[in-house]
Amino acid sequence: MIDWTTIRNFEQSEFDSPDFPGSGSNMQADFVETLDTLRDYCGFPLYVTSGFRTATHNASVGGKPNSAHTRGWAADLYVGSDAERYAILDAAIELGFQRIGIGSTFVHLDLDPSLPQHVVWVY
Repeated sequence: MIDWTTIRNFEQSEFDSPDFPGSGSNMQADFVETLDTLRDYCGFPLYVTSGFRTATHNASVGGKPNSAHTRGWAADLYVGSDAERYAILDAAIELGFQRIGIGSTFVHLDLDPSLPQHVVWVY
């Protein structure tokens, strides 16, 4: 269970699945705490475009059936520039994120221990 009062840079609602208000409570504490530290490293706001996903929402956005989003281990972060993307990736690797997806307008980060580690992919 996450103590949201200790999270400085995010609100629980930012991680809600659009079809299930309050579902941000399903996020994994280790993941959110590391993401919170990532924000401090970057020095600029991070915007969650996708956090927890219900199975229905995950399917509607074309997510993989075994997506880390459905277990609260992942988030997609908006990136507004190549410099932001680089800063997020640099900090994410330093903080131990071992599952990274790179899109044109977002970066996917996850810490799901049940999925392959030390992987980077592009969308």
